[in-house]
Amino acid sequence: MPCLNEAETLATCIRKARAFLEKSGVVGEVMIADNGSTDGSQEIAKSEGAVVVNVRDRGYGAALLGGIAASRAKFVIMGDADDSYDFSNLMPYVERLRAGADVVVGNRFKGGIAPGAMPFLHKYLGNPVLSFLGRLFFHIKVGDFHCGLRGFNRERVNGLNLVTPGMEFASEMIVKAALSGQRIEEVPTTLKPDGRSRPPHLRTWRDGWRHLRFLLIFSPRYLYLFPGLVSFVFGLVGTAFLVGGPRHFVNGITLDIHSFVGCVLLTVFGVQMLLFGVIARAFASSFGIHRKERRWFNAARDLETLLIVALVLFLGGVGGAAWCFLRWAGTDYQALAYGEFLRPFVLSLAAVLIAAQIAFTGFFATTFTEFFKHANPIDRS
Repeated sequence: MPCLNEAETLATCIRKARAFLEKSGVVGEVMIADNGSTDGSQEIAKSEGAVVVNVRDRGYGAALLGGIAASRAKFVIMGDADDSYDFSNLMPYVERLRAGADVVVGNRFKGGIAPGAMPFLHKYLGNPVLSFLGRLFFHIKVGDFHCGLRGFNRERVNGLNLVTPGMEFASEMIVKAALSGQRIEEVPTTLKPDGRSRPPHLRTWRDGWRHLRFLLIFSPRYLYLFPGLVSFVFGLVGTAFLVGGPRHFVNGITLDIHSFVGCVLLTVFGVQMLLFGVIARAFASSFGIHRKERRWFNAARDLETLLIVALVLFLGGVGGAAWCFLRWAGTDYQALAYGEFLRPFVLSLAAVLIAAQIAFTGFFATTFTEFFKHANPIDRS
């Protein structure tokens, strides 16, 4: 149990957990990962027969990481020390773990949330939306990403290299376990109003953002690749539609050079987003985080392939710009037709810019893979 000034409820939680161990016959211990309490929580825990681990680094995730590191058990069940979770009914977690599950997550929406146990915004917006995004981004069949009552195989979870110190630790455990191919299961659990008289440590907007930020960072497909692909396709279609000249519509609406330049910029933006996705995937792979990828995407990350594409675009762009310059020289450097000259010139500059983006991104992404391959080798078996 992570603990920060939980003197009001800590003894009750420890008694329920110890009662469960005695009743079920499970061999275990109750461990309190104290995060700097100043209300006497440590003494209460010791008097109730719990093991106290003092964790210097602050934060929900930091406290749990300290407790997990100090644990000697094969299985660990973690839960808040505010008396909101039912520590007397942990056998479903133990049974799933004994049956081979690596991580077992509680689902409060299936088990029952008592009136007043969860703020309205958390119950109907925060938890459902963030859990939906987690399922969408990572294809994980978990309905309650942020349930604080969960069990796991300690050795398997230690291998995930969990690092987040805050509330987003809950998301990190599930996401990294799923990306590592671990078996994640879910059991219904209940939630009741906590027994504290003070406000909870959880901060709605700050911690909600930290969860969302983590989900996005670990899902470059949705953060970079899909938005980049949409921008690239729309920009490319618009560029092709307007490259031949202005387009006239009903009611006097005309799309001309300004719309053309906007479409070109949208295409360049889309390419940059896609390249950010390449970098993010390369970085994640360097840390042993792998996702199923299409064969074309693996080819697109190859440095030599990217350089060939960049060279073709660069030569085309330079050729187009040279053609524009020679045409201008042929008029003794007189003023050219604005729309007729600007379209091929903008396209040529965009091609050179995209070529530079692709080439430098290829080298940048390869830097990650080569550096970590030699400096910090990772077992990818």
